Amino acid sequence: MGSDYFGNQNNSIRNNLQSSGLLGAGWRPLSRQFDWEFFLHLVKNDSAELAQKTLDFTSDIADTLGRNHYTFWANILGLFSETMRYELDEFWEYITPELPAPDHRDGELIIVKTPVNRVVTRDCIPIDYVLNRLQEVTLFRILDLLGKPELVIQYYANRRLYYPSERFVSWERLEVLGTVYGYWSKQDVWLQIDSLGKGQRQYGLIANDIKPLVHKATYNVAVMLSGYQSRVGQVQSQFPIRQFPADIQSFTDAVQQAILDQNQLAVLVHGEPGTGKTAWTQAVAKEVLVPLGYVIFILDHDAVENFVPPSYLERIAIIINEADNLAQNRASEIAQRTNKTEHILSLLDGTLYQSVVEETGIKAEQKLVVLMTCNTTERFDPAMLRKGRVDLTCEFIHRFV
Repeated sequence: MGSDYFGNQNNSIRNNLQSSGLLGAGWRPLSRQFDWEFFLHLVKNDSAELAQKTLDFTSDIADTLGRNHYTFWANILGLFSETMRYELDEFWEYITPELPAPDHRDGELIIVKTPVNRVVTRDCIPIDYVLNRLQEVTLFRILDLLGKPELVIQYYANRRLYYPSERFVSWERLEVLGTVYGYWSKQDVWLQIDSLGKGQRQYGLIANDIKPLVHKATYNVAVMLSGYQSRVGQVQSQFPIRQFPADIQSFTDAVQQAILDQNQLAVLVHGEPGTGKTAWTQAVAKEVLVPLGYVIFILDHDAVENFVPPSYLERIAIIINEADNLAQNRASEIAQRTNKTEHILSLLDGTLYQSVVEETGIKAEQKLVVLMTCNTTERFDPAMLRKGRVDLTCEFIHRFV
C-alpha cells in the first residue's frame, strides 16, 4: 500500500512538472465560455432541466454556507472546496457550449506515424517505406496549404490547454505531451497529434472531403518503387511531347481524350529500343497526367508484385517499363514461378483496384491510368492483350533516342 501511495504521488508530481512545462512553452489553460445564445437556447428548449440543475447548485451553496457547526468564515472557505468545485464545474458545463472537437464517426482520414523510419524485415519491405513516406509527404503538404490553424488545443493530465495562434510557428516545434487538436473552420478540417514517445508522433487529418486538399498537395509528385531504389520526388521529362513525331503526337491526343473520358485506362506502347517509349511515358506524365492531378507511380517488376494503390489518392497513374518481361505467358516455366502476371491482370481488370476502393466508400471518384512499354508483344500472356484490358496501343517505329 505504501509503495502504491508513493508511486501515485511521484506520477502526480511528474504530471504537474510536465504540465508546468507546457505552460512554460506557451500553452494556456482553456475553459468553456458563457454564450448567451446557447443559454437562451437552454431556456427555451430545456427549461425544466435548467431549473432543476440551477436549484440543485443553489441548494449546495446554501448547505455549505448554512452549516451550524462551523464559523461563518469556515463556511465561506467551504465554497472553494473540491466538492463545491466539482458541483460548479458540472453546472458550468451544462450551461455553456461544449468545446469544439472532431467527429471521428464521419469524414475521411489520413493517419501517419512520423518520422517514417526505413526498416527492412519480412513484414516491411522498402515499398512499404516509400508508400508511408508518400503519405507523410502528402499530410505535411496539406498542413502547409492549410496554413496557421484557428484553434490549437491540448489534453494532458486531465487539463485542457490552448496555444495562442499568434505564437504558432510549426507543428514540429509544438510541445506535445498528450493529444493535440488543430482546427481550420473554413475547410472544416481537424488535425489530431498523439505523442508516441522517443521522438515519434502520430498525425491524423480528419475532414468531410479531404480529396481536394490531397489533390493540391500531391501535384507533381512521382514515386519510384523498386526492391532496390525507392523514393518520392517529382516527375522528370527530358523531351516535351511536341518534339515527338506527328503520329505519336496524334496518338497522345487520343490518350489524353481517353484519360478525360474514362475512369480507368490502360495504354501499351511497343517498339525497338531507342524509339522513345520511356521518354514518351514521362512526357505524358508531366504534360497530361500531372496537370489533371494524377500521382505518378513508376514500378519495376518487383514492385508490381507487391503494389496496392493507396486508397486516399483520388487519381493514380502507374508506369511500367518492359512490361513484356512482367506479364509473360503463364504457360512458360519462368512465368509459373511468380504471380506477377496474375497481379498485373487483376490491376488492369480493376479487380485489385476496385476491391481496395470499395472499402473506402469512394469508388466512383477514383481514377486509374496505366502506361506500359515493351519491346515486343510476342511474349505477353494471351490474356494480357484481350479486349477490355488494354484500351489503346501504338507501335513506335521512329528512332528517337
